[in-house]
Amino acid sequence: MSFNSFGRLFRFTTWGESHGPALGAVVDGCPPGLDLSEESIQPWLDKRRPGTSRFTTQRQEPDRVRILSGVFEGRTTGTPISLMIENVDQRSKDYSEVALAYRPGHADYAYDAKYGFRDYRGGGRSSARETAARVAAGAVARAVIPEVRIRAYLVELGGDAIDRAAFDDGEIDANPFFCPDAAAAARWIELLDDARKAGSSLGAVVECVADGVPAGWGAPLYAKLDSELASACMSINAVKGVEIGDGFAAARLRGEDNADPMRPGNDGKPVFLANHAGGVAGGISTGQPVVVRVAMKPTSSILTPTETIGRDGQATEIRTKGRHDPCVGIRAAPVVEAMMALVLADQKLLQRGQCG
Repeated sequence: MSFNSFGRLFRFTTWGESHGPALGAVVDGCPPGLDLSEESIQPWLDKRRPGTSRFTTQRQEPDRVRILSGVFEGRTTGTPISLMIENVDQRSKDYSEVALAYRPGHADYAYDAKYGFRDYRGGGRSSARETAARVAAGAVARAVIPEVRIRAYLVELGGDAIDRAAFDDGEIDANPFFCPDAAAAARWIELLDDARKAGSSLGAVVECVADGVPAGWGAPLYAKLDSELASACMSINAVKGVEIGDGFAAARLRGEDNADPMRPGNDGKPVFLANHAGGVAGGISTGQPVVVRVAMKPTSSILTPTETIGRDGQATEIRTKGRHDPCVGIRAAPVVEAMMALVLADQKLLQRGQCG
């Protein structure tokens, strides 16, 4: 069985391949009567769109979304919402060598091992092109959770981290890296230029924060908010690690340092003095900001010749031609935002279903 759907009550299914005629998503379980239009979805796709700077793939895709069903007179009807994005700038000829040999770090061999054959044009279903459909579905999810503000940004690129003391929210949309530290963004220009010229690539760490999540979303065991977020983020192409709150750093703290002390608030709700838990305790939101960090590996599509084997089992070398992101973490920021929105929309509806 091949799993292409995610979610419980708010559920979406993506379809399409990197070099097919189109790709898209079907969103089911969306409540009726919510404002939704192609114009409200498009800005999120524009943030992820390729070819917007020299630091992303130069594939020129407008990524214009079409709503095919589930919306009438600008409002959701409660029926499945079908979204489509056409592919208009495929160059399948760039992948002629990939048809004969496996790219190390890619899913080429794994797909062959599973299915017995594969769509080698851009990786087919394993391509990060699929994430455009997630971003479109995430825009629908945002209509379900208007009380929540979601913001993702890069905190590290190529091993160079931002200065948290210099964090400026206004900088995130002012540079091509979604970076909240202007000095770090300036350094990353040189880092990425050097990697591109060398035919190589760099990894990154994306942080995503959701403000406005009320206490109570999630479940104690098998639908934990943090486990759902981890699953959602690990499903993104090139992700190799997910942290909630302090994540692995919590293992290096003492109990008193890792605790999130509480004091009485004026509205009867607690005031937290720290947020090491990342807004989730026992699988349930605490009312604090929900914080997720995602580690992205370097792009496996590189010009540097790499040892591999062909489909015939013989030793060979391969260098990946075509247009590729020198750092997939850059365009991953809108994707992580989308997956956060999709999980939170689902959890909101689950909470409403159980607790009213």
